[in-house]
Amino acid sequence: MNKKVFEVKNICKDFGESRDTTVHALKNVNLVIQKGEFTALVGPSGSGKSTLLNIMSGLDLPTSGEVYLNDRHINTMASNELSDFRRDHIGFIFQSYNLIPVLTVKENIEYIMVLQNISAKERHERVGEILKTIGLEGKENRLPTQLSGGQQQRVAVARAIVAKPDIILADEPTANLDSKTGGALLEMMMGLNEEFNKTFVFSTHDQKIMDKAKRLITLEDGKIKSDEVLT
Repeated sequence: MNKKVFEVKNICKDFGESRDTTVHALKNVNLVIQKGEFTALVGPSGSGKSTLLNIMSGLDLPTSGEVYLNDRHINTMASNELSDFRRDHIGFIFQSYNLIPVLTVKENIEYIMVLQNISAKERHERVGEILKTIGLEGKENRLPTQLSGGQQQRVAVARAIVAKPDIILADEPTANLDSKTGGALLEMMMGLNEEFNKTFVFSTHDQKIMDKAKRLITLEDGKIKSDEVLT
């Protein structure tokens, strides 16, 4: 039986400063993610999927409800504790890559490991291994501006997984890529899921990701409309 990695209980998220302008982005959402899942959150724009992903990552806090990662109640943590916990347990892949422009590929990938005080020797070994996995051997000293969009997103994926998080959250990771490049990135992430049992949760409009997902969760108007395990 797979281990439960993540759980949200009765999550609500409101935006707005008054009753007349309040937007109820999430309404009593309940969700459990097991280790090794390859899950896609889908739905129209404004359905709440990116908001839910941000709350799962600890980048945003719910208005009410509870968020657990490995049975730790993360939305009650102090900001410094949450920042350290997120660094060590959650990998996040952004639509816009969010690489540090003045750092090389190698430096971007190892950045989180530096914050984790991992030794230079182990960082070097992990970076070497992940560069082979993502097909960017020989490009470790290039800056992000010297890479294509697809290569930059591969570096972002490498940065997210190299610190060995418990879960990887990806917000529209293929949105800025052409179809071929996005498909290649998806195949790479599927390989990481299948070979290393990495847990992925996507927020996406990309039909290719929906077709490859092992679980499809559809949100509509801030609620889970359907939750389907696929074979």
